[in-house]
Order: sequence, then structure tokens, then C-alpha cells
Amino acid sequence: MVESGKKFNVVAISGSLRAASTNTVLLQLAKELGKDKLNIEILDIKGVPLYDGDIEAAGIPEQVKTIAAKIAAADGLYLATPEHNYTISAALKNIIDWVTRVQPNPLSKKPIAIATAAAGGAGGARAQYDLRKILVFSQSHVLPSNEVQIGANYLKFGQAGEFTDEAGKQALQGQVDAFAEYIAFVQKGYGQ
Repeated sequence: MVESGKKFNVVAISGSLRAASTNTVLLQLAKELGKDKLNIEILDIKGVPLYDGDIEAAGIPEQVKTIAAKIAAADGLYLATPEHNYTISAALKNIIDWVTRVQPNPLSKKPIAIATAAAGGAGGARAQYDLRKILVFSQSHVLPSNEVQIGANYLKFGQAGEFTDEAGKQALQGQVDAFAEYIAFVQKGYGQ
């Protein structure tokens, strides 16, 4: 149980680079819904170069170092991704590839929550499954329940980008609450 008044610092990454990304909207809504429990900072991954060993050999880009440092310093990481061809977006895979090159690996033992918004009816379930597999490599602590998978996202966001699906909002609220509890659980050493 989270101590009364305790707030966790969480960084968030949207796997979509689009200005009107529904996944970014989910993270913005999570920030609002969790404001009493989580301080969420949404990180910008636009402009991160495609992972390349030659670039790494010349020096990890400063933007990557900054993102990795923010992840390392945070109590948790919130990820939201669209589903592209039954998997996570290339942008999200790229930032994961980069930050895991920074040592110590900032994803190791990090509590992580995953949300997806996708056009398909499964709501990004396949992307979530793949993302969970990828995070096994980093020994991350992925929230095991309270999954948020928003299907037919084009019907659930208004013209101004607002999330209009009440059931989806309730699911996101449940995830935010569970994530705060999960971070507390991991910090007490139960997830080690």
C-alpha cells in the first residue's frame, strides 16, 4: 500500500512520434489521473538517431544519455505504444535499444507500466506482448495486471484529441492506481 501523501516520480515515453498521437494522449491523461500519486514527465524521443553501432562507438548521443539518466532517476517508467504490423513501434524499439547501451542499464529492475492505443480491435495486445518479451532482457519489473489496450482508437478520441471512451478512462485510472502500488511493492524489495 502506498503511504498517504507519497508521490512517485515517473517518466513516460510514447512510442508514437506523431503530434496527434493517441498514445501520447493516454500518457497525458495518465498524468492527470495520477496527479495525487505520480509525478509524470513525458519524455521526447523525437530526433533520436536509429541505433547504429558506429554511432555508439563514436559516443552515445547526448539526447540518449539524458533520457537514460531520467529513466534511471525515476521511480518508474510508463510506456505507451501503437501497434505496427503486430508489434511495437520502431521508435519505441529504437529508444529501448539505445538506453540499454548505457551502463548501468536504466531499465534493469525498473517498474514499468504499459498502455496501448491502436486501430485494431485487439487494442495493441500483440504489441504489449512483444514489449513484455523485450523488457525481460532488461530484467524490468513490468506491471503484471491492469493492462490498458484501447482498440479502434480512431473512434475513441475526439477532434481535439481528447479521449472520449469512459470505459477506457476507468481502465487507465485502474492502471495508474495499480502502478503506484506496484512501484511501492518493488521498492520494498518484493519484486527483486
